[in-house]
Amino acid sequence: MTTSAAPPAPEAGPEAAAAWVNEAGSETLAGRMGMTFLEAAPQRVVATMPVTGNTQLQRLLHGGASAVLAESLGSLGAALHAGEGRIAVGVDLNATHHVPVRSGSVTGVATALHLGGSTASYEVVITDEAGRRVCTARITCAIHGRRKCG
Repeated sequence: MTTSAAPPAPEAGPEAAAAWVNEAGSETLAGRMGMTFLEAAPQRVVATMPVTGNTQLQRLLHGGASAVLAESLGSLGAALHAGEGRIAVGVDLNATHHVPVRSGSVTGVATALHLGGSTASYEVVITDEAGRRVCTARITCAIHGRRKCG
């Protein structure tokens, strides 16, 4: 796999950033769970994830899989907000599971609630293929590292 070390410049757009994440993250948990990122920008991150392979014993979407999707979306948005040379790490995640899903895929949309110098918070709404809200999550990330001056 050939991946550039840094994501594309913000001017390249959210689709270019998503394509970079899909390639760079193929061997990460997100890649192993089958996530496909569609948009990636500090203000909004969108990805899909298959239900198959991410279920509990009853063959329902595992709540932990929804939590992984939510944390992946929020952490990526926070990392893009943080910028080069800084990192974002999740420090708080909560998720409310609304309805079960047995098949197909789910889509997660992370929308920034707060983009600060040391923290970033997102609301993540996960829906099924029929548009039903499956899960609502909130993630807060701490941002570490030196800010670029200038």
